[in-house]
Amino acid sequence: MPTILLIGQKTTISLINDRTRELWQSFSPRKKEIKNLANQDLYSVEIYPGPEYFQHFDPTKEFEKWAAVAVSEFDKIPKGMDDLTIPSGEYAVFHYKGKPSEVMETFKYIYGEWFPTSGFTIDNRPHFAVMGSKYKGEHPESEEEFWIPIKAKQ
Repeated sequence: MPTILLIGQKTTISLINDRTRELWQSFSPRKKEIKNLANQDLYSVEIYPGPEYFQHFDPTKEFEKWAAVAVSEFDKIPKGMDDLTIPSGEYAVFHYKGKPSEVMETFKYIYGEWFPTSGFTIDNRPHFAVMGSKYKGEHPESEEEFWIPIKAKQ
């Protein structure tokens, strides 16, 4: 995957203190302020504090969450927003169709079944979901992609 330039808003959350809805409610009306859009997709990005985040499940562990869009350059960043560069690298991409509120089984599969048998481990780069033209929010036909950074096991 090539480098992706994003502009958006961020917050610190945990699985127990999930403020994703508030983040998107704050960002969505302001999306029109962002110039140089690369496409119309929305990006939900998670930046975890390191590989140890996944070693012992703790729903109180905090991480950085972004609501963002891809841009072609960072020349005009609206006040109250930040820029983020997702570096190039290898990603495992998982297609999901269904209500976002029902995604937990997909994540259980990815982290509990796919990773242990894949020959890969999680790389320390941003994780993200791409919500494109088929994303319909809480509709059962909604579609999105989960991009998880990977590297070969050593």
